[in-house]
Parts: sequence; structure tokens; C-alpha cells
Amino acid sequence: MRRRIASLALAALTLLSACTTGQETPDDDPTAYTPGTLRVLASSELSDMSPVLDQVRERTGITVRPTYLGTLDAVDLLARGKADQAYDAVWLASNDYLRLRPEAREKVVSETPIMSSPVAIGVKPATVRSLGWSPEDVTWSQVERAVGDGELTYGMTDPARSNSGFATLVSVASALSGAQSALTDADVRKATPRLREFFQGQKLTSGSSGWLAGAYTRRGNVDALLNYESVLKGIPDLTVIRPKDGVVTADYPLSSLAAAGPEARENVRRLAEALRSPESQRAITDHTYRRPVVASVTPASGLDTTRRRELPFPGSRSVADGLLDSYENELRRPSPTVYVLDTAGSMRGDRLTRLKAALTGLTADFRDREEVTLMPFGSAVKSVRTHVVDPEDPQSGLDGIRRDTQALLAEGDTAIYTSLEKAYEHLGGDGEAFTSIVLMTDGENTAGATAAAFETFHGSLTGEQRDIPVFPILFGDSDRAELERIAELTGGRLFDAQQGSLDGAFEEIRGYQ
Repeated sequence: MRRRIASLALAALTLLSACTTGQETPDDDPTAYTPGTLRVLASSELSDMSPVLDQVRERTGITVRPTYLGTLDAVDLLARGKADQAYDAVWLASNDYLRLRPEAREKVVSETPIMSSPVAIGVKPATVRSLGWSPEDVTWSQVERAVGDGELTYGMTDPARSNSGFATLVSVASALSGAQSALTDADVRKATPRLREFFQGQKLTSGSSGWLAGAYTRRGNVDALLNYESVLKGIPDLTVIRPKDGVVTADYPLSSLAAAGPEARENVRRLAEALRSPESQRAITDHTYRRPVVASVTPASGLDTTRRRELPFPGSRSVADGLLDSYENELRRPSPTVYVLDTAGSMRGDRLTRLKAALTGLTADFRDREEVTLMPFGSAVKSVRTHVVDPEDPQSGLDGIRRDTQALLAEGDTAIYTSLEKAYEHLGGDGEAFTSIVLMTDGENTAGATAAAFETFHGSLTGEQRDIPVFPILFGDSDRAELERIAELTGGRLFDAQQGSLDGAFEEIRGYQ
């Protein structure tokens, strides 16, 4: 599986999320331990727990300072030992994948489930009616048939970054293979033809559940979302279905890290105890739509309490990673991407060196069938070079990207909007692929089309072309407000390389391509 881990670890250590549950540590080192404060490496969807953690802080005096990261990326961080001194606890959607990594598993010394949420399908009510479905009786096989008949499209998060995507992939593979125990390589092979058809229905991908929900609402032309039940319940006008033939459930265990001191471990125990109190369990289910793990607390109104079979998780890391590799390089739709790269005069020296290093390193993560276009610009677009990662000869395409990257020169002014227009014209619209534009700039627009002209241009786009998102990277002296507006207008998302690393920003965007 071609995935880069080192840059993810560095990015996670440098991009600590601001905490909404208490004040920031006064220490100059943001990773230093502070008495009464727990440094928690947490799955990104747990950002919705802030109100509950505020209540717990008032009762216990324990402040939680979270760093949000995708579950699989967090496991990589643990396995590499990069979390040892930076965190006291880990709070992931599930520890299932962690248990398959011995070097990560040994970092954890306790595990307390806090709440649960199964994988589910959120479908537009009109689509449910047109398919003639009874929500309580729907199976994964019915979903596959609807996709194969062209009657259902959906979005889901990237399984290589997000546990909701990975849990969905495991759910579908288990159900379609008929596995009666932990998934094996044979089960994956058996399910592959049906999985290939199933993923033809995927129209949206994302590195986070929040962006996925926003893209679904913005586009309006996707029939369903596959995600945790708790996420789907927060989106208006969706019929939430837990397939009858089984699901994978997240249990959100709070776990102490072996490297944490005695005081920190005791505070993790107290925090888990407080979160499992009836008061907190009621607050959790009412606020987040996750299910309580304490029997005396009733799930929030609207949560179906009918039992579902818990589908088996892969029995080994090789099976799990093989399933991910198959999804990335065979099952998912291909992804054409245009990298619009600022190579104006202001990029001379260290900035251009950093850009070249980041792009060269990123080639290790490009998937089979991926189409990569490099579009460097200054006062205008300088060149347009496209490379395809051919499964029969991937090295040829990757070498071409590296050669073009090393040939980049810094000169000219900064024509951001003219260059973005050229990128849209190059891509056209292709509903059969995950198409996107990545914009990296270290300054403000100083040449070519204006922001107003680009808004007019974008408003003139139609169909699939208008849905192509731009993912700007904040770098150097670029203007946050300008780039945020581009992301908002196009349905993309801004990534910050001023606070973190440029290679980390490029890598994080991969979950959205």
C-alpha cells in the first residue's frame, strides 16, 4: 500500500488543535504535560464532544486538550513512537485497527468504551420511496443492486484516513462475501467483483465526515451517505438505515498510553469514569446521537434500538491493509487532480525547495490509475504537464512527476485566478472520477483575473464542472481570507501550511481526492 507515514506524524505533532474545553497551556511547549490537563490524541469526529467535556471539567477539574486526527493516521503515529511524550491518552473511534499493529498496541495500557455508533446509510426519503425499500429490512446486497441498476449514488470518507470509511469498507466486504467470522484474504477475493460494482456508486470522497456532509448538501445530486449513524442523524432530511445483514460499530474507547505518568493515568481513569456516569451518558446521546454504553441510560429519541449483527473485523493486519490497498488502487473511482502551483518570484530559495521536496515525497502516495497534472504559474500559467499512474507501469508516471517537479523555476508575478480558470478548463467535467484542484500559493493575487472575475467565471460553470472543489494551501505570505473565499466558493477546504508543514498539508488533502 503506497502511503506516506512520516509526514503525517510530523504534521500531527505540529498542528495541535485548539481546545474548547479549558484554557491553553501556558507552557512554551504545546506538547508538555500540565497538571490537571490531559493531552488526548482523538479521532476527528470527536470535536462534537466539546460541550460534554466542558461539563466533565466542571465536575472533575480535568481539562482535555485534544489533537484531532483520522483514526488510521493516529494509529500510524502511535506505531512510530511519535506520540509517546506528546500525549497522555488516545481516544479513537475504535481500537480494532490498533490491535492489528503490535507496535501500536503495546503503547496502550487501558481501554474503556465510552459510547457507540454503528455504520449506517443515510438515504434521501424520495430515493427510499422510489426504491420501494422498507428501512428496517434493507440489506447491503439490496444497496449493491440499487447501485448496479444506476438507482443509487453515495458519498463516504476515505478508508485509508478515516475510521468511518474503513468501518464502512469492512461492513460492505463482510456482508457481500458472506463472511461468518473475521475477514480473510479469501473473503476479500470472493467479494471483489461485487465490491467493484458497489463502489461505482461512490460520487463523493472525503478525509472528514464534516466536509462530506457539507459537500453532500451543497451538491444535492447524491442520493445517500455512508457513515456512522451519529453523523447521519445530524443531517436533515435523511432516512437512516442500519442494514439488516450487519454493521461494524465504533465503541470510542478512551485509552491510557504507556508513556504517560501515574498522575496522567489516574486522570484518564477519572475522565472515563465521569464520561460513563448516567449524567454524561445522557448528555452524549442527546447531543451527539451516539448510543450510551451504560444500560440504565436510554438512547436518544430517534435511535432505533432493534438489534443488528456485529460484522467481523479483519483477523490480521495483512488482510486489513490488503483490503485498503484494493480499495485505493482497484475499487474506487480514479482521481484526476490539477496541482496549481505558485512559482512566482517570491517562491525563490527555501520556499521553492520546500515545494519540490513536498511534491517529490507525495509521489509515494499516488494511486494506480491516478491522473496528475502539474500547472505551475507566475504572471500566467507556465506549462501544463499531465502524468498517469498506469497500473502496468506506475514508475514511469511517477518519474515524470518528479522530473517536472525538479524543473520548476521561480519567476514572475502571481496570477492566482487566471490560473484557476485554466485548471477548470483543463479538467472539464467527469462524473466518473473524483476530480479536484489543489492550489498552493505563497502570496496574494497580483496579476491577471480579479477575484470578482473568477466568481463570475465560476458562476458560469455548469454540471459536474461546477462541482470540482479547490483545496487551497495557506503558505508563506498568502492571504487567508482570499484562500478561504476560494474554498467556500468552490466547495473545497483550506489547509494550513503556515502553522504546520507543507508536505503535511499536501498529504492531508489526499483524503479528499
